[in-house]
Amino acid sequence: MQSLSQQREKFSNFRESVGRFFSKFPISANGYTILSLLFVFISFFFLINNLLLYTFIFFLIAGFLDTIDGCVARFRKEESKKGAYLDTIIDRYVEGIFLLGLLFLPFPKILLPSYVWIFLLFFGSLMTTYAKSAAKEKEVTENGQELKIGFIQRPERIILLCIGLLIGYFFGLKYFLWIIIFLAILTNLSAIQRIIYTFKNAR
Repeated sequence: MQSLSQQREKFSNFRESVGRFFSKFPISANGYTILSLLFVFISFFFLINNLLLYTFIFFLIAGFLDTIDGCVARFRKEESKKGAYLDTIIDRYVEGIFLLGLLFLPFPKILLPSYVWIFLLFFGSLMTTYAKSAAKEKEVTENGQELKIGFIQRPERIILLCIGLLIGYFFGLKYFLWIIIFLAILTNLSAIQRIIYTFKNAR
């Protein structure tokens, strides 16, 4: 099954419409990227105060802004290596700040303390990204292409975390923690999948 990142072509018309609309505002693509960081700080404030509904709203906005920046850059034909670099860096901060906020929630213990699952999710997310960037940096993939395989990638992580916030708000933190456990397992499996794929297909 392909991830959302692998099916971007199917959303090309939607991305173009988003880029066209948000290009009307006097904000650069990099400006939208930085705005996503601002909104994740707001969501962090609500998260550490266990206000999950408000956290959901602002984290969802932060995730959407991260989509807007690329759409605007493509529509305005302003794509650049600096912009892509900034986007990648901000992505890591957005996830890291949000996962840090999860440590303040009074999750119950499910097999392991909740902070262990949160750390495993953070580590898996980090390694999934690093496995891709390291393969490209060391030029072990064919023609320096980026790895796009993986059971779960960033778009799916953001969507599932948003769903987890809603589940936690309506049904309790125990069920939100199950989403975190699911993500912790899948992100680490995705990292391992990329590492194995790289070794098998290394030049």
